[in-house]
Amino acid sequence: MNFSNKVVFVAGGTTGINFGIAESFVAAGARVAVLSRKQDKVDAAVAALKAKGGEAIGFAADVRSIEALDAAMAATAAQWGAIDVLVSGAAGNFVSEADQLSANGFKTVIDIDLLGCFNVMKAAFPHLKKPGASIVNISAPQSWLPTPMQIHVCAAKAGIDQVTRTAAMEWGPKGIRVNAIAPGPIADTEGMKRLAPTPAAAQAWTDSVPLRRWGTRQEIARVTQWLCSDDASYVSGVILPVDGGWSLGGSSAMSSALLAS
Repeated sequence: MNFSNKVVFVAGGTTGINFGIAESFVAAGARVAVLSRKQDKVDAAVAALKAKGGEAIGFAADVRSIEALDAAMAATAAQWGAIDVLVSGAAGNFVSEADQLSANGFKTVIDIDLLGCFNVMKAAFPHLKKPGASIVNISAPQSWLPTPMQIHVCAAKAGIDQVTRTAAMEWGPKGIRVNAIAPGPIADTEGMKRLAPTPAAAQAWTDSVPLRRWGTRQEIARVTQWLCSDDASYVSGVILPVDGGWSLGGSSAMSSALLAS
């Protein structure tokens, strides 16, 4: 797909799925801004994107800080103009049974995932192209499938889905499309390293996917690009599973994989 001269902002875009998305947009000709909390990761991501021949800038900021996000979005728009594509993917995850999870641990995931998603969208809104902008939030199947040892993530991702749907209704008349992607097990990501720390656990996850394999970061990136392209110009308010059919197995398959971890 061709995103030449489009402005793309990826929150959480220095590692994993989000960096794969940033790479794909650079390859498609976009100008890409990435943001994450640690300056060294931002610097490394920007250098890698530039090494691929792309235009890239980066910001070290915490998505829990609306002030920091306001500054990053304003700086991006000042340099390149209105933002065409916004990807909100900052997230936190760890495994914990509900009765062992501290209130602070629960709050931290809610703040990074859910509050962070809202903050990213709110800070970007004044700078989004109207009409024509597209937003993609990164959710997860835990948003609709209850999952043991993931009560914090289930709550946060369910909130992201509702934020996505509500924003699609409110911002649609302004010409802004808002969708979300719910990735299943994706290889080479920090999240799956935590959820499947042993070979046995990794195999249990694989066995729970109807396609019998994990997805790739490139597959998530391609779907993200499609959602932001003219080919999806009438798609808004959708929570799209990209999981090889994993969520079709229901909570039992997910539970078995997690409990094996």
